Parts: sequence; C-alpha cells; structure tokens
Amino acid sequence: MSSLPVIVGFGGFNAAGRSSFHHAYKRMVIESLPVNEREETLLGLATMMKLVRCENGLFIDNAIENNQQTLTAEEVVKRFSEQILNSTLIRTIEKSHFDVNAVHWQKNITMKSTDKIGICFELPRKQLPDPIPTNWQLTDINKDRVNVEIIGEVDLKIDSYRECPVKVAGQLPSGFKPEDHYNARFHPRALQMAIMGASDAIRSLGMEWKTIVNAVKPDEIGVYASNAMSQLDENGFGGMLQSRLKGGRVSTKQCPLGLNTMPADFVNAYVLGNVGHTSAIVGACASFLYNLSAAIEDIKNGKRRVAVVGNAEAPILPEIIDGYATMGALASEDNLKRLDKSETVDHRRASRPFGENCGFTIAESTQYVVLMDDALALELGADIHGAVSDVFINADGYKKSISAPGPGNYITMAKAVSAARAVVGDESVRERSFIQAHGSSTPANRTTESRIFHEVAKIFDIQNWPVTAAKAYVGHPLSPASAEQLVVSLGVFKHGFIPGIKTIDKVADDVFDERLNISITDIDKGPGNVDVAFLNSKGFGGNNATATVLSPHVVNTMLAKRYCTEDIAAYESRREQVREKAKAYDLSASQGNFDTIYHFGQDLIQDDDIQMNDQEIRISGFANPIDLRMKNPFEDMI
Repeated sequence: MSSLPVIVGFGGFNAAGRSSFHHAYKRMVIESLPVNEREETLLGLATMMKLVRCENGLFIDNAIENNQQTLTAEEVVKRFSEQILNSTLIRTIEKSHFDVNAVHWQKNITMKSTDKIGICFELPRKQLPDPIPTNWQLTDINKDRVNVEIIGEVDLKIDSYRECPVKVAGQLPSGFKPEDHYNARFHPRALQMAIMGASDAIRSLGMEWKTIVNAVKPDEIGVYASNAMSQLDENGFGGMLQSRLKGGRVSTKQCPLGLNTMPADFVNAYVLGNVGHTSAIVGACASFLYNLSAAIEDIKNGKRRVAVVGNAEAPILPEIIDGYATMGALASEDNLKRLDKSETVDHRRASRPFGENCGFTIAESTQYVVLMDDALALELGADIHGAVSDVFINADGYKKSISAPGPGNYITMAKAVSAARAVVGDESVRERSFIQAHGSSTPANRTTESRIFHEVAKIFDIQNWPVTAAKAYVGHPLSPASAEQLVVSLGVFKHGFIPGIKTIDKVADDVFDERLNISITDIDKGPGNVDVAFLNSKGFGGNNATATVLSPHVVNTMLAKRYCTEDIAAYESRREQVREKAKAYDLSASQGNFDTIYHFGQDLIQDDDIQMNDQEIRISGFANPIDLRMKNPFEDMI
C-alpha cells in the first residue's frame, strides 16, 4: 500500500503577487471574483507594493510624507486599483532591473597613431598593464605618474549603451523587494526569493515547523529544490565571471552562492534547519516537476514523510535576455510590432500561448510546496489542498536541434492521463479534468503541444478539454514554471475558475483545438467541480514532464476509504485549529508582515550534540532518532 503525497502548504511570489492562500491566482482571475474577494486581493497587493501600510487595522497612504491620513479599504481600492493592476503581471521591464533603452556594454575600438605622432596620455603608475606592451614608450613624470606614448595600434573598450531588443518580462509586483523582509546582505536575488517563497509556504501550514519535526525522524524530511540558470547577477556567478574583466575582484560569496543547488541549500540552512534528505535536480523548464517526482516517489515508498519542493529563479538580466533573444526564443519589440502591425506594443499582451505569437516572455518567480504522507497529515490535522499521485518524465530520443520538441511529451502526457483514469475513472477524466499547458508562447509550441493534447484526447475519448496557461499572466520563469501551474491549479480546485488566456484575441489557425477548450475568458466550473489537473512541461534539451494532481475533494473521498469514520472526525477537529492559525498568518501577510523565517547562525549543531551507537543517531534539538537498523534489501541474493 503506497502512501499518498498530499499538499499541505504552498507559497511563493511571482508577477501576480503572493501565492499562499491563492492570492496570486486571484489576481489572474480578478475580473471573475466576487466584489469582496477582488477587494481583498487588491488590498493585499497594495500593502505588498508599499503603496499603503496597515497600522492597527487602518490603511495609511505611504506617498504622503508626515501625513497620517487614514484610508478605508474602499478608498484604498478606489485610489490604487488601476496602479496595482498596471504594476503586476507581465509589463515593461522596470528600471529596478535595468534600463531597457540604455543597457550598458563595452564597445571595442582600435586606435592607430599617425606616421609622425604617437598616441600620448598620462597614467597613474599603478594602472600600467603587466607586461608593458612593446609599442608603449614610458616617460616618468614623478614617482606616481608616467607619460605613455603608443606607436601603432591599441585596442580599447569604451563604455557604451544600447537599446535592448526585448523590453518586457514577468516581474514581481512593483515596490516589492524581497531584501526588505530579512537580512539579505550580499544574497543573489534568486536566493532572496527562495527564502521568501519557502518561508511563505511554511507559514501557510498553520502549524509550527517544530511540530512537524517532532512528529517524524530527522531523515524522514526532505528538501527538493534547484534553479536552471544558477545565480547570474552581481552577487552570484555573474559577478564572479565579470569581476576581473571589469577590473574588480571576486568576492568570497559569489562562487558558492551562484550554485544552482542553493534554492535547496538556503532553505535547509536558514529556513528549516534540516538535517534530512536534500536534493537539487535540474531539468531546464521542467525542473520543478523533476524535483516533485523525486519527492513523491520518496513519500510513496516510505523513505520520506515530509517534503519541501520548490524553485527560485531571477533571470531578468541583460546577459540572460541576450542569450535567449539570440536564439530567437523571446518576444522581441520588433517581432511584436510586426505581429500587431503597429509601431506601438502592448507589453501586457506579450505572452500569447496558442495565439498568434513570436516568443516567450522571461520572468522571475519563487514557488515552494509542502507535501506529507496521508497518515502524517491526518495525525497533525494538516489542511489538504490536493495530492500529487504521479509525475512522468521522458526524453525525446535522438535530436537535431537541442531546443526542438520531440516524442517524449506524448509519453508523459498519455501516461499522466492513464494514471488519473486508474485512480478516479474515465468519467472524471473526461468531464472534470483540465490541462495546465506549458504554453510558452512560441509558434512551434502552440502547434506541437496542442497536437499532443489533441492526440491524447482522441485515445481517451475526451471532448472540449479545458486548457489554460499561466505564462499568459506571469511569463516564463524557467525552473518554477510548473510550480506556478500547480499553485494555480490549487486555486482552480478551491474557487472553480480556470483562467482564460486573455492575452490572445483568438486561437491561432494552426493550433490543434478540435477537442480542446482554449478559452480567452475565465471558465467557471464552480468550486469543487474539478477533479484532476494535468501539469505539462516541455523543457529545452528534451526535458518533458507531466504531473497528475488530484483535487482536495477527491483526496477526501480516498481518505474516507482508507481510514475509519472516527479517525476522519478526529482529523477534521484538529484541522480546524490549523486553519485558524493559517488564517492568522494570511491576514498578517496581507497587511505586509510576512514574518519571514531566517535563522542565521542560530541553534548550530556541534559535534558534542551528536550521540551515536550502532542502533541509532540522536541529535540535540530533534525529538526522534535516526534509525541505523538497516534491513538487507537483497536477501534473496545473499
């Protein structure tokens, strides 16, 4: 009997806002929300973006200095709603990242002296190159300065500025800075986001992390996290690789903090204090599903009882944009103009999955989820938001272009649907499932991915299969892309709205949509009327993955068959207390206080805190020991 990996917490931040308690999801479907939920969403964003601050339950306009003018919730919404809507989701890259109209670079020039006169200039002696070029003639001015005359040619690099061909990205809401919420000294942006995202997920649990730690053995907890592009900003690999070329020095932190394992390492070291399993799996755009697959398999086979799974990516950098733009993968300004036959571009509509499109929109994001086995979730009264029953991963076989799609995604998608059918039955899959498409907004993706969905729908006799794509709202954050699909799916389970692809006017003519429902408006299924979500990812290099996610009402039905009525009743009683505590965090976070978990240098484990014998290991601070009584898994071979 396999344990069921249930989702008991989730959190993070992206261009739509905070993920926990479905806030980012609500920003995506804000047009469809009841008035009170729309107001709640806008108020949470207003405080996150520091447009207002909340003191003693009152809102104060931060733009008015030395003025304690208080605003009602209705006044905040009326004053700031347009600004909030325009400063979230995909939009023009803001100068807090870099100036898209004046990107710094160095232009190579070659200077050549005339026949009779050399190139002359003065230099501080300490700035002389080593060795001195052979065509440089030096004359001392004093002990600190020299005169240089160059005969012939000299190559120089001169500061220049250029216009970036790509001007749009999915950015965190304007005004929200992760570094403001904990002591983030010299942390690369992706790792700041990792701390924030993991902390938000842990706070969403509605119970102290210590409660969970005390309920299991230390090695029954696992963290599975990574990113695809490492940390390429100034505080990570980017600064390390550029420092000597810029005439600077490499810092002691740039190399280690640049590693793509750090979204796991930072969570272990500064959020959880984890001594259990850790893993950082990378599979390009499918990285989250790769990590999720490892986590659920460990839970299903009993190796792990708790898993924290996530990613953090901060790729809105000129160098990364250069790389993807040179491949022709990004929606450039010129191509968007040609597509719309206009000299002006609506950056809000840059990402257009399954419509007439020209490339994906890069984005930043951090998303983490917390999984438990079903028995532990019931024991602790955890609130169950859904379950991940399977993740399937397949490669593409021989390839010509490493970035081109292949057959692997046919396999993953068909297996995911088949696995869902085995659990919930044909009718549920046909009538009450939907697809979270990779939906990268490239012409190749819209045809290849839609054809896969079409062919799978045929073999399982599915008609009018709803398809949505989170990238239409928040762009493509690379490694956390499928994590965003997951948290949006949890919102669909809870509230019933499948987000429409609102950035397109119509589905492109070459899309295989005969059996698909690709809507440009939200699809209202009603709360509790969606049973299954399929998360699909098509990563560069042939990294295909598809996950099968079950809704909480399906999970509750399954639990009722595994556990007796008394056990379920006791669980539901404990769950009420958990929900109350989780609600208190949600209220606090909505008022701008995220209570970020960051334990730097606290509760360090010394050698003397570890006690071992041949049966177990006990570590100070952990209630339960690590069991060393191993069984031979190869008894039939010995």
